[in-house]
Amino acid sequence: MPVRKPKRPARRRTSRSRGSRARSLAAADLRNIWHPFTQMQEWELEEPLIIEKGKGSWLYDVRGNRYLDGVSSLWCTVHGHNHPVLNRALNRQAARVSHSTMLGLSNVPAVELAEKLAALAPDGLSRVFYSDSGSTAVEIALKMAFQYSRLTRGAGTRRTKFLTLTNAYHGDTIGSVSAGGIDLFHEIFRPLLFETRRIRGPYRFRNPWPGEDHDRAALRELEQGVEKYRDELCAVVIEPLVQGAAGMLLQPKGYVKLVRELCDRHGLLLILDEVATGFGRTGTMFACEQENVSPDFLCLAKGLTGGYLPVAATLTTEKVYDAFKGRFEEFKSFFHGHTYTGNPLGCAVACASIDLFRTEKTLERLQPKIAQLRRRLESITSHSHVGDIRQCGFMAGIELIPDRNRPQLEYPPELRTGHRVTRFARSCGVITRPLGNTLIFMPPLSITPKELDRLCDVVFDGLEHVTGEIARQ
Repeated sequence: MPVRKPKRPARRRTSRSRGSRARSLAAADLRNIWHPFTQMQEWELEEPLIIEKGKGSWLYDVRGNRYLDGVSSLWCTVHGHNHPVLNRALNRQAARVSHSTMLGLSNVPAVELAEKLAALAPDGLSRVFYSDSGSTAVEIALKMAFQYSRLTRGAGTRRTKFLTLTNAYHGDTIGSVSAGGIDLFHEIFRPLLFETRRIRGPYRFRNPWPGEDHDRAALRELEQGVEKYRDELCAVVIEPLVQGAAGMLLQPKGYVKLVRELCDRHGLLLILDEVATGFGRTGTMFACEQENVSPDFLCLAKGLTGGYLPVAATLTTEKVYDAFKGRFEEFKSFFHGHTYTGNPLGCAVACASIDLFRTEKTLERLQPKIAQLRRRLESITSHSHVGDIRQCGFMAGIELIPDRNRPQLEYPPELRTGHRVTRFARSCGVITRPLGNTLIFMPPLSITPKELDRLCDVVFDGLEHVTGEIARQ
């Protein structure tokens, strides 16, 4: 595969004042900010890329360079940056009230958004509890499920634990980390975490069940795990269809449906973390729709506001909600909340974002782009350093390996293979972010076909350049 020479990002003329401001901001960043999921010793070796504005699928830095946003600004931008409809919704609400507490009060956008979510969600999910991130959305579901079990079974019940999957990622608060299963992120915090019951999750390329058919083994493991731990469990927690942060690991067909059946059979609650998969990412509004599953808890964030503001929601059923009702002195209330719960600005933008799915026919217009991405990915399946390609809707990953003839081998972390592809892409005016040695495709749903081709071209060129460079070392 020939490699194109990297193009510099599209750049406007840089005035002296613009360059001076860029240097000043970079110095302030290096002096004061601690970035997430970042080795700061390495960060300090380079001038930071500082974004100033966005438009559509593009981001612009303080020097005037523009970059195609290939990861939806961490998987949350849906309709593109600086959308006029979302801007108007935000400005209209700011002219009314920017915030009022949900403790003892309510507000108009929070009420309207709850109505829209209840109408949009799978059957039975009629109650909405607001928070501010995917982590807290999951944390709330865990706490609700735990308290529900004690309220309905008695304070002495053994059924207080959660069944979780290896390679799971549910966020970074203590409860969501406890339900997670990525040792790289979570092992250091193990002494702080509560105990869960964990089973091996699906990973077709690196089959956890050597010598067995992967899909049958994964379904069997799920069923046996629930059977084994059923008397200890209050709930099962999974990301439906795709384990995103694990590298876009796909579940076999029927996996989510089987979870629901097992939970019903044994009286367990089902928590579906759709923080990453919700709002069209898998090609349907919610991933669980593809297997006709309604969970007991649906956790939403990221795309909820179209990528504008940090609002999350945990949806649940009337059955769960009713268990928390009682006289004041019974103290059955759900004692959880934070200052910005149900923030009116965020809820107003979320309402407008949900409406855009209908007015702009977002899901209908997405389907040919999903097919386009699939065709582009299929074109590199035989590449000597591509081990596996995984796609579900508009979520995709390419796992890189040193030698296609020895798929068990992995690139050692010190080579930073995925990161080097990211650096190449940035030199060509594309922003992407790998997960280890897996290259990720997660653009805004509104990306144009031409922009999608540009994203694929640059990432494929980076793949070729970096793996070739490593092979020659």
